Formats: sequence, C-alpha cells, structure tokens
Amino acid sequence: MSMDIVRELDRVIASDQHDPFQVLGFHLIDRHKPSAVIRTFQPLAESVRLVLGPQKIDMYKMRPEGLFEIVISSFQEPVDYHFEVTLYNGVARIVHDPYRALPQLTDFDCHLFNSGTHYRLDERLGAHPLVIDGQAGVIFRVWAPSARRVSVIGDFNYWDGRAHQMRAIGSSGIWELFIPGLGEGDLYKFEIRAQNMDILEKIDPLQFSAELRPKSASIVAGLAGYDWHDADWLARRDGQSIYQAPMSIYEVHLGSWRRDPANAERFLSFRELADSLVPYVKGMGFTHIELLPVMEHPLDESWGYQVTGYFSTTSRFGSPQDFMYFIDQCHANGIGVILDWVPSHFPTDGHSLGRFDGTALYEHADPRQGHHPEWGTFIFNYGRKEVVSFLISNAMFWLEKFHIDGLRVDAVASMLYLDYARREGQWLPNPHGGKENLEAIEFMKHLNSVIYDRFPGVAMIAEESTSFYGVSKPADAGGLGFGFKWNMGWMNDTLSYFSRDPLYRKYHHNALTFSLLYAFSENFILPLSHDEVVHGKRSLLSKMPGDEWQQFANLRLLFFYLWTHPGKKILFMGGEFGQLSEWYCKVSLDWHLVEERPRHRQLQDFVRDLNRFYRESRALWEEDHHYQGFQWLDFKDVNNSIIAYARKAKDPGEHLICLLNFTPQVHHDYRLGVLSDVPYRQVFCSDSEAFGGSGVENGEVKLPIHEPFGEAPMHIKVSVPPLAGIIFKPEPHKQ
Repeated sequence: MSMDIVRELDRVIASDQHDPFQVLGFHLIDRHKPSAVIRTFQPLAESVRLVLGPQKIDMYKMRPEGLFEIVISSFQEPVDYHFEVTLYNGVARIVHDPYRALPQLTDFDCHLFNSGTHYRLDERLGAHPLVIDGQAGVIFRVWAPSARRVSVIGDFNYWDGRAHQMRAIGSSGIWELFIPGLGEGDLYKFEIRAQNMDILEKIDPLQFSAELRPKSASIVAGLAGYDWHDADWLARRDGQSIYQAPMSIYEVHLGSWRRDPANAERFLSFRELADSLVPYVKGMGFTHIELLPVMEHPLDESWGYQVTGYFSTTSRFGSPQDFMYFIDQCHANGIGVILDWVPSHFPTDGHSLGRFDGTALYEHADPRQGHHPEWGTFIFNYGRKEVVSFLISNAMFWLEKFHIDGLRVDAVASMLYLDYARREGQWLPNPHGGKENLEAIEFMKHLNSVIYDRFPGVAMIAEESTSFYGVSKPADAGGLGFGFKWNMGWMNDTLSYFSRDPLYRKYHHNALTFSLLYAFSENFILPLSHDEVVHGKRSLLSKMPGDEWQQFANLRLLFFYLWTHPGKKILFMGGEFGQLSEWYCKVSLDWHLVEERPRHRQLQDFVRDLNRFYRESRALWEEDHHYQGFQWLDFKDVNNSIIAYARKAKDPGEHLICLLNFTPQVHHDYRLGVLSDVPYRQVFCSDSEAFGGSGVENGEVKLPIHEPFGEAPMHIKVSVPPLAGIIFKPEPHKQ
C-alpha cells in the first residue's frame, strides 16, 4: 500500500477529506487478472460483510476507527455489491456503497453557476431523489467553496459527519454525494468543517421542505405529484397587459388571517385556506392575493421576512404540494397570487446561510457591507456571481414550480443604498465614491430582465421608498426593470392627512394633491399594507378622528380615495371590515366584529361593492399609469377640503367624475365640473345608508350647465355628503 493512499485514508478517518472517492468504494488493482479492492468507512461498525452476489465475505478491519477493506477477484463489471454492517450495539443494517457513482453534475452547470447565469439551481443543488445504475437514493449537492470537508448527516447515519463525506466537484465550490436507499421524508443537514477546523451544522440552502420550528432539519422532498389545472389562467395572464387591467390586491398573513376556531394555537393548512380564504377573497371582489413570505423561517414574529429556507414552503401550513393546491384554487377562481420575496437580507441563525462554510459566503465579509445594523441581519453579497445565481434561481423557482403570478421584492431601498439605516463610518462608498450599491443595482436589472423574458405576464413589484429614478422603467432603458413600485409617498401623505381632525385638514390640502405631480413617473401600486397597522401605529379604523360614525365614514372615504386614485391597489387583511386592534401575527383577525356589530359588516359590504364597481369601470384602471387617465376638475377648494377629478378610459368619452369631501359638512347645490354635454347620473356614493352613511345622495340625473368651473368646461350642481366620495357617470343621449 503506497504512502499516498495511507495519507488519504488518514484524512478520511480524520473527516478532513475533499474527495473520499479516491480511496473509498470500488477500485481496480489489475484489470487483466482481474482484481480490485473495496473499502468502506463505517465508524460505528463492529464488523462488515461484503455481499457480492450469493457470496458473503467478512471484510478486514484495517483501522480501529472503522475502516474496512477487502480484495476480490474473478468478478464481472459492473460489480453489484452491498454491505451487511453490524454496529456496536448489535443492530444489523444493509448499506449500499455511496462511493460508487461517478460525478453527476456537469461542467456546464458549474460554469453557469460560477458565472452568475444559472437560473435553475433548484434542479441541480439540494437533495433530489434519483436512480443511478438501478439503485434508488438521493443525490445531495451544496455550495461550500472554503470548506475542508462536507458531509451529509441525518437519522440514517446517526448524525455522524464521518459516515457520508462528500466529494468536491473540481474548483466549482460544489460538493456532491449520492446516498443509496434514502428517499422522500428523510431528515438531513450538512456538516461542514471550516478552514479553522470548526464544525458547522447547516440546513440545505435549497431544501424543499423542513421540520416545524423550533426544529430545523431539512427534509428530502420532491415537487412532483401535483396535477395542475391552470393552463388557461397562465395563458390569459401572459397574453394580456397587467397594466391595463384591474388590480385590487388583498394582502394576507396566512398564520393570522384566521385560526382554527377549535384551537386558536393551530394554523389553518394551505388546503383549509384554499377552501376558506379563496372564496372570501373572490366574494369580496379582489383580483389578487398577496402573501407575506411563505418561505421557511424560524421566528413567527418575523412574519416570514427573515428567511432560512428560500426554496421551501414553511411547514407551518403543509407540504409544497398543498401550497400548489392553494395557488391552483386561486387561479380556478380568477385570483392571481403575489408572493413577498426577500432577496435583501437573511437572518443570523447558526443553522442558516450566515458564515455558511466558515467564511462570509452569501454575505459580505466586511460588516459595513454585510451586516444590517437596524435589523441585525446579514446582507447578500450581490457582487458574488454564485449568490446571483442562487437568488435569480429562487425567483424563477417560485414562478415556474408554483405558478406564482408576481413577486413583491421587499426592502429594495435597503439594497439600493450602501448607507441605508447607517451612520457615518458604518458603510463603505462604492468604487466611484457614491452611496449607491452598484452591485445590487446590476443584480436587480439582471433579475428583472430574466424574469420578464421568461414570464411576460407576471408582476415584479418593488417596495421602494425613495425617489430613485426608474424603478419601474425597463432595464434596457436605464431603469431597474421592475413592473411596479409601491407608492410609499402617497401612503405616508394620505394617512397623515386622514389622521387629522377635519377642522384642520384645510391647512394640509397639499397632502391630497401632491401625489398627482409624480403619479405617472412610475407604475405605482398604492399600499395600505401590514406595516401601517403594527408596532403602535394602530389599525386603520383607529387612526381615523372623530366619533365612531365619523371614524367609519373617514375609513370609507380613505378606501374611496384609494380605489379612485391612479395606480393599482393593495389593502391589508382586516382593513376591509374595520379591525379595531392593530395587527398581531399570533392571533386571528377579529371576525366576530362582522357578526356582532353592523357598522363593521356595512364597511365590509362597502369594500365588496367598491371592488365590484372598480372592476366594472375601465376608467378606473385602463389608463392607470398615463396622465391621459386623470384630469383635475377642482383642487383649489381648500376651505371646504373638497377635491374633484375625472378618471378616463382609453376612450375619453368613457369617464367618471369623482368628488371627495374630507369634512363632516354637507353642501347642497355645490358646483362640480364635468367634461361632456350629456346628463350625469350618480353611480356610487360612500355615504349610502346601506354602508352606514347618512344617505345624502343625488337621486336625479344632473344636466350640465354651460359655464366653466374649475378645470372643466361646464358643471353640474350636486349635493355633497359628509366625509364621503361620490361618482357621476355620463349618460349619452339615447337615439
């Protein structure tokens, strides 16, 4: 036996080997005789027998640490064998040799991954059931370029990192091992020996399933087995413009939308939610559901935004196939699904991505770049090509494998700026001396270009709170390439305005009108999201001033303003019926309010009717992102805190006249500008008695008076209800 082999065997025994295939498994000694040596490392074994066809031969225990060897002759290739292993506790096991299979990952896959252009990593890295040479098992792959040794550990080897040491694939940084006999449902992790000899236990970054917290092991899981029924939906989605279609989004945290009535601690499953949440959203008239992250995460209070398993649906609600069923049911009921996605940062939990191989792998090494001081999380290193492959593959994974209709990218502002939430000295400028994160900007352009090339009908949405140019402009036109951007400025101005006593709103009239100065600079979505009803901010209803009647009237007016303002809409769950308490992720919404208190039920009816009217009115969405879809009629009635505007479809004759009164004062014979010399009829009023309003409405058709008023060529005289919005629609002359 040569000294080289002895040294390599010593490294295997020491669990410090980057390629145990050099010495373990089947190795020819002389092809012409023929003869071969078979070695196996079984650290917990008392004895091992080789089973070769009908023969059972005791193997020589060449090292007390559990290294066994046998020389065989007179065999035919391929040699079919396995081991009978007797452990120290007397338990006997059949073990198929994991050191027989040739490398399965191609050089081309490695090249794409290392160059940042592999967009299907979920099909290559991770754990995949596979049959090799007639033997069923699981092939494991993981990226850990600075590791001295990587092993697969699990119940199958008593979580002993010595037993299944992996092979490094060239210089790619990827490790691989096929373990026969494993299958779906097996628990596993990766044990990594860092360069400093520390031993790390890490979950699989590309796991498809994991144990329920507080446990954290990855679970071998396939994604096959679900029969989709949404081909027509996907064809329609990709064949039409989402920008010229209605979009009214219901934002949901699945863990607290509704809990099991019989057990408040139990989450409803994906399948139960498909049978309850989906009909509710359809009945309320929303076009989309947006889900707070459903990826695996350890802490409920993070709401899913501190992700540990980017490729796994959280085990809180069921299997990946259960989530597929939920999405399929959404599509069957005409509802799109948008998923919150977090490529901006990840938690520091020891079993997750941070310091994955003992070095800063997914994050920056310098804490001024790689650590978020406000959230206490790691920041992805967008300059590392393999990280780009990981993140873009993850976005593609949800769109491809789960038929998701859009991704809302969380915390884009924190990605764009190196000094985000940092004080002087806590950040490093880019090479040109600026504060923009040039690598993150390039990543987002790359991401959106790839996504829209493959999925033209999806919505890539940026939660971005600054005035960064071109967030929703195409990447090839100098923008970031997102389809939409959240209008955080509109949200802040509007909620600040509505929180004021109506008596003083006239001093803040600009908060209502300012948004129209930039409303068409991006493709905006107007958010009233979960962030506005937590951490002491109170619920939307509780933000409203006045007595109870005025609070509900104000909230109806807020929704009226949201639904008639240019831009797509998003409302967080509970707002639609006037949730009293601010949102808490560990309890169900207060559904009893709808059953017990008429005003909450009437508010819910109002949102349902508002959604119906919105979807039926092309003027409210067809030209959402173009100045031709909006016209001021009067923005100068500061003393009365009243504004009026027209919303137009592509055909300007198809328009609506909207008036909003932000005080409790009722006005009669109020002049309202109109655009056409035809009768106008009131078609919607938030002050309707059916919604809990005072019932000040305009029942009769209004004939235009041929005198200009405000920004309009003529006007009508109307009754203006208190704290309410009204809509008039032209009625062309009948022939």
